[in-house]
Amino acid sequence: MIPVIVIPASNEAERLPACLSALARQRDAPPLHVVVLLNNCSDVSEAVVRRFEARAPMQVHPIVRKLPSHRAFAGTARRLAMLHAARIAGPDGVLLTTDADAVAPPDWLAANLRALAAGADAVVGRAVIDPVEARLVPQALHDADARECEYAALLDEITARLDPDPGDPWPRHDEHNGASIAVRVASWRRAGGVPAVPLGEDRAFIAALKRIDARIRHAPEVWVTVSGRIEGRAKGGMADTMRRRMVAPDLMLDDRLEGAREAVRRAILRRHAREVHAGGGEPALLAAALRLPLSAIMPLRWGGFGAAWEAIEASSAVLRRRRLPVNELAAQTRAARAYRDRLVARLNIGPAGQADTPLAAPA
Repeated sequence: MIPVIVIPASNEAERLPACLSALARQRDAPPLHVVVLLNNCSDVSEAVVRRFEARAPMQVHPIVRKLPSHRAFAGTARRLAMLHAARIAGPDGVLLTTDADAVAPPDWLAANLRALAAGADAVVGRAVIDPVEARLVPQALHDADARECEYAALLDEITARLDPDPGDPWPRHDEHNGASIAVRVASWRRAGGVPAVPLGEDRAFIAALKRIDARIRHAPEVWVTVSGRIEGRAKGGMADTMRRRMVAPDLMLDDRLEGAREAVRRAILRRHAREVHAGGGEPALLAAALRLPLSAIMPLRWGGFGAAWEAIEASSAVLRRRRLPVNELAAQTRAARAYRDRLVARLNIGPAGQADTPLAAPA
């Protein structure tokens, strides 16, 4: 299993030395390759990588590209870099990707490989803001992020209990961050590679992996440190978000978050959809609950689950997502916490347990 690490970089001369040095310090690592795709750089990023290449304990592959303006974004760069990396890794290899401003701990590679060896097709790690740079961010932003993360974790735990995934048991996290993704070459290829989209290529890639029923592990033990800068390279990325929130707080929560009641309903219905996919369940009852014709449910029986469920979510008015206003967060968090506590107490189940009888959704 040959691991190849991919880094897209645009004008990252200041950050690349720490990123590359951290990769050189990986413990218990097999022979390693690092592909750095330098796109549209006008600084000395290429020179930084060339100097590192000359003394690096692993093989470094600098690639210089001048992308046209309509394609000059991280999604294109990451996609091209992984295409090159796949040729090095071979069909049985592993591709890992991180960001040029990320610093991986010494066990990052080993932790990813352990999760893959345990049966995952892909591993998603967490991104933690550098503690020194985090002090430059107003406390109000940290507090708002902590409240949102608490709510996201509650929803994810409820989902893990109501609709458990053997390949991704609780505890886990719910991030989909390009700063830390590992994937088997075979799964990367089946998913169609990283989408060349202007923003959110990491989430889009995970969605593509779900579509092919890849086993995706959100491993809490896998993480990297990222910068807390507010002048980022990707328009609409984390740095842009932080800068915008410093000027004026967001009025709506992240679009991945929904109301507690809706999240419970989604988990219960997805669990029943899995039962139909496995050849059991009642397709007609599921169709009625989703307010869909039976023909919309039957692909669960003869196709892959991920693609069929994605189509169902897109078609069912019952599963239509509603953006939550920030001022609803406290009440939704109380509802989610109460439901999680009732779920655990009534069913007396462990972290990876499954509810035999779905409880009523929180009011």
